[in-house]
Amino acid sequence: MNERNILVVAHARRDDTVAAALRVIDALREAGARPVLPVDDRDDLVAADGRFSDVAVLGQGVEADELELAIVLGGDGTILRAAELVRGSGAPVLGINMGHVGFLAEIERDDMDDAVRRVIARDYEVEERLALSIRVKDKQGEVVYETWALNEATVEKASRERMIEVVIEIDGRPLSSFGCDGMVVSTPTGSTAYNFSAGGPVIWPGVEAIAVVPLSAHALFAKPLVIGPDSAVAIEMLEQTSGTGILWCDGRRSHELPAGARVVVRRSSRPVRLARLHPIAFTDRLVRKFQLPVAGWRGAGA
Repeated sequence: MNERNILVVAHARRDDTVAAALRVIDALREAGARPVLPVDDRDDLVAADGRFSDVAVLGQGVEADELELAIVLGGDGTILRAAELVRGSGAPVLGINMGHVGFLAEIERDDMDDAVRRVIARDYEVEERLALSIRVKDKQGEVVYETWALNEATVEKASRERMIEVVIEIDGRPLSSFGCDGMVVSTPTGSTAYNFSAGGPVIWPGVEAIAVVPLSAHALFAKPLVIGPDSAVAIEMLEQTSGTGILWCDGRRSHELPAGARVVVRRSSRPVRLARLHPIAFTDRLVRKFQLPVAGWRGAGA
């Protein structure tokens, strides 16, 4: 019988997260599964508590494609890191929120023991989220960088003093050119992150779409756009731009963009898989996260 490898991803700089990680690892072992830690997390956790020293390490005897699932102890940033670690493996990610209420975390820390029990019993559903594929091309049209994103890809000015000049293309046709601080191309999952802060629309996870939002654009027509999930967005750094740019993907991976660079963003053929234990309405997540006032609601059907 194959060993059940469960990745445990923890932001180990907090005492409560270290204790939670130890609890999850002990529970997995008691159930006959093998807990696995990312190498960086293992080093941090061992420094905090020597009992982590004998836990298997990802990439050192256990590969990503051997993982059954990833349990994440932390907020949305830690979940994004876990999604990067399991990218391509097919393993779903289960987020246990250890801080502020996040949109990606499935449950709160008080339900952690029940979550581990249900993971062992394979009592969960898998939800697939649209991800982005990003390519950067140079002036000669050669691909010089490729990556992906779950939340968003942003093209931003590299210097605070100088804006960038861009031309926007949708499905092979030019739409508009203008000076701006940058552009955000977001998935529905990322619509409550940078996209939201930039004035973009909140998109329900069940809607397959891509949002395109300019940042401080000097143009009359520079409104947020919502395009189809199979459309391609290209952002070209114009040759005459006075500043250089930088591409950021999920705030984790970056690439410098000189004048003439072209960033092409489209739907990835490989979605991100999230493990779900409870069918929670996205509306309720919005109300909790933003503490929206709902006083006076009389109930559905009232």
